[in-house]
Amino acid sequence: MLAVWAALFWFLLLSGRDAFYLSTRTDWVVPVAAGLLSVAALGRLVTARVAASEPLRRREAWIMTLMVVPVLLVMVLPPVTLGTFSADKRAGFAGAGIVPTGDIAEGELTFVDIAAGQTTPEGERALAGRAGDTVSLIGFVTRYADTPADELMLTRYVVSCCVADATIAQVRVVNVTPGAFAVDEWVEVTGPIYPLGREVIVSASAIVAVERPDRPYLTA
Repeated sequence: MLAVWAALFWFLLLSGRDAFYLSTRTDWVVPVAAGLLSVAALGRLVTARVAASEPLRRREAWIMTLMVVPVLLVMVLPPVTLGTFSADKRAGFAGAGIVPTGDIAEGELTFVDIAAGQTTPEGERALAGRAGDTVSLIGFVTRYADTPADELMLTRYVVSCCVADATIAQVRVVNVTPGAFAVDEWVEVTGPIYPLGREVIVSASAIVAVERPDRPYLTA
C-alpha cells in the first residue's frame, strides 16, 4: 500500500496534475509525500521477510482494497476542474475574509487583485481609482438564469490550500456577442474595467477562446 500511494504522488508530480488539487502554496506536499512514501515502502520491503508467515485476514484485505480505489480513480479518470455547476455552491471570494496582499492602486490588475479589492472599503476605493484601466483576464464562462444574452460572468476559483477551500472570483463582462461562448468555456477577456462597489464590470473590447490553464486555480 505504501508503494501504491507513493506511485500516486509520483504520478501527480510528473504529470502536473497536482495543480488540479493543490494551490501553489501547498504543492510542496506532493514531492515530499512521494519521497517519504517511497522510502517507507522500500524500508518495509527490506524488513518484510519473517520466520513464520501470517495469512492476510479478510478485514485487512477489504481495507487495503478500499485504499487502492482512490488511487485508481485519480490515475485512470481524466482530470476535471470545478466549473459552473459548483459555482453557486461556493462562497464568493469577496466574502471569504481574504484581504488584498499587494498594491492594487497601480500596476497590472490580476483576477486575485480585483477580487481581493472587493473585500475592504479601502480596496473598493483603490479599485474605483482604476476605473477605465484596461485589464486582461482569463477565466471560464458562467451564466445564471438572470444573465442577459449579451453578458457573461467570467469566473475563476481561488484556493488557499486545496480545492476543498475553493472560493469563486467573478467579474461581469458586458458587450458580449450573444451565443458566441458556451458555459464552462475558457476565454480571455480584454477591456476597460469599471468597479461599482462590490460589482466589477469589464466592457469587453476582445474575447477569445483559450485553452484551460495548466494551473486552473488561482492562489490567494
